[in-house]
Amino acid sequence: MLRQKITNSLQGKEYFGHPSGLYVLFFTEMWERFSYYGMRALLVLYMTQYLLLDPERAAAVFGYTALESWLISNFGEQTIQGISSHIYGLYTGFVYFTPFFGGIIADKILGQYRTVYLGGILMAIGHFLMASEQLFLLALVFIILGNGAFKPNISTQVGNLYKQGDSRRDAAFTIFYMGINLGAFFSPLVCGTLGQTVGWHWGFGAAGVGMILGLVVYYLGSDLVPKDVMKKDDKKEKRPLTSQEWKAVWALALLCFLNITFWAIFEQQGNVLQIWAEERTNWDFFGINIPSTWYQSFNPAFIFIFAPLVTKLWAWQNRRGREPSSVEKMGIGCFLCGAAYIVMITAAKVVPGGEKGSVMWLTMTTWIFTMGELYLSPIGLSLVTKVSPPPIVSMMMGVWFLSSFFGNYLTGFIGSFYSKMSHDSFFTMLTVMGVVTGLIFYVLRKPVSNAIGKQV
Repeated sequence: MLRQKITNSLQGKEYFGHPSGLYVLFFTEMWERFSYYGMRALLVLYMTQYLLLDPERAAAVFGYTALESWLISNFGEQTIQGISSHIYGLYTGFVYFTPFFGGIIADKILGQYRTVYLGGILMAIGHFLMASEQLFLLALVFIILGNGAFKPNISTQVGNLYKQGDSRRDAAFTIFYMGINLGAFFSPLVCGTLGQTVGWHWGFGAAGVGMILGLVVYYLGSDLVPKDVMKKDDKKEKRPLTSQEWKAVWALALLCFLNITFWAIFEQQGNVLQIWAEERTNWDFFGINIPSTWYQSFNPAFIFIFAPLVTKLWAWQNRRGREPSSVEKMGIGCFLCGAAYIVMITAAKVVPGGEKGSVMWLTMTTWIFTMGELYLSPIGLSLVTKVSPPPIVSMMMGVWFLSSFFGNYLTGFIGSFYSKMSHDSFFTMLTVMGVVTGLIFYVLRKPVSNAIGKQV
């Protein structure tokens, strides 16, 4: 049996100083992210260029008429782009909402191992349901629920590979994070190309195949991943928080609130920036027309290139006593994300309406806000684990991801104005949001440090 042979050959072995189970989880997550980002690369284009373009086709989608009525009653008349943006925001928002419940299911009922399987199967079903236009919204629901079961628990399994205090844990998550970005890099090149050149459903089908491959990897290496850790209520761990801990909680809650703005403008790369890539960018290279969804590979590629350099920069600054605090880094990240859109303001003014400009506009924009991501996203996660009072650290992590839920939903709401405003005005709005929020982070750095009770 292949599974047993793999187990026998890899059991107890380490590669690059880490247990073989880490690489099982690495490739499982890589294929899962391949499926998720492959589908996301096509989502807005599929809605604006095909599914919602024909009113009869749109009306045939199960649940669409009711959703459209709800959007119009709450936000006024909507263009096709506006409705697509709202759907994109709701979808990506709930992707970050359901992991909270997926973690509870694993902790109390199924365990991490079976919950990861459940999530992968639900996502695969969702991707293949995309082949039916009528079941489009139902397919999104399956992917949302599947992601909620899958994402928090495979990350938990990475941590469970190591004993408490093992110095290799941070490096393990860095390796795991590279798996995420590896899948995110290749998925637009495969799924996006198939969807735009062969047919939409070929792209969505490829995303489904990616999820199946992830489940196969997980099954074949299942004996190498950690056993389930089921949590039970322990009255000894329950205690009232001290006044200092409550101050830290409120300080973190404030930072999470500010984090909403970052994700609202950062996630436009899958929404309005993908539309710009399709409609206003020249993708002809030496006579070869490259699919615009390749744009979605820019962000993970820049992470691969610049994450090690940013880490070295911080180490260099630390040796000189000049490394920014965590709150300052988050402020820099938000500032950069907003400032990146200055490039798009220029592009909107320089590239004539109806014509296509250089891909360098998107390249520069994405590079700048990827640098912002490196300053904010991993730093925020680390800050939550360092500062949260021990009795509620999991809940505070849930609050952090809840900010991503609101931020991604806001992405859709803000993006709905793209077809109602001039493009330079729209990008100016995003610039102001990011820069102002970044400055607020900077102003609050000392009060937050005082509330937390230590310099972070």
